[in-house]
Amino acid sequence: VSFFDPTNLSEQDFYGMGEEATVGFLRHAEIKHGRVAMAAFVGYCVQSNFHFPWAMTLAGDSFPSTDLAPEAQWDAIPIQAKYQIILLAGFLEFWEETIGLRGGKHYMLGGRPGDYPSFQSFREDVHFILDLFDPFGFSKNMSEEKKATRLAMEINNGRLAMIGIFGFMAADVVPGSVPALANIATQYDGNIMSPFETSGSFFGL
Repeated sequence: VSFFDPTNLSEQDFYGMGEEATVGFLRHAEIKHGRVAMAAFVGYCVQSNFHFPWAMTLAGDSFPSTDLAPEAQWDAIPIQAKYQIILLAGFLEFWEETIGLRGGKHYMLGGRPGDYPSFQSFREDVHFILDLFDPFGFSKNMSEEKKATRLAMEINNGRLAMIGIFGFMAADVVPGSVPALANIATQYDGNIMSPFETSGSFFGL
């Protein structure tokens, strides 16, 4: 996909840090959201067809049935499980924004957009954990040209995944809105834009 910027975002000056920092912010945001969308798309497909056989809670409650739409499955899990998911995502975001507690350059300060920092300092000081990116070092000897090609593929796949996951969500909430998914979608009657509504609120108040 060629350069596409209909709203001229790349000409803005985010936080007064200049064009290079602004472009770094935008590129990193696109890569990150593409990765989240790819995970969401795969997760949607898996949880629509597969049910974990073990208990979900210490009380022995099972995971939500595949008869439910993925959105309804989310509504059905306990608020404590939602806390865990959101807190994990928050930690990953914190680690990225601090670049592994200052182990590299931020993407707005000369770092490469899309790079996720290693957990090396966490492994040394807290607990063993595999890196999110290439945990087994398979790309260690990959050429820069091949890495650039793979990144372009990832960006394009991420763009498609963003369209795909929103297509699934639209088909579940508005019957017939996505004709290609008419025979696949499972109707969801909840408020898809309020993920904590069924629990009262995120904080359970």
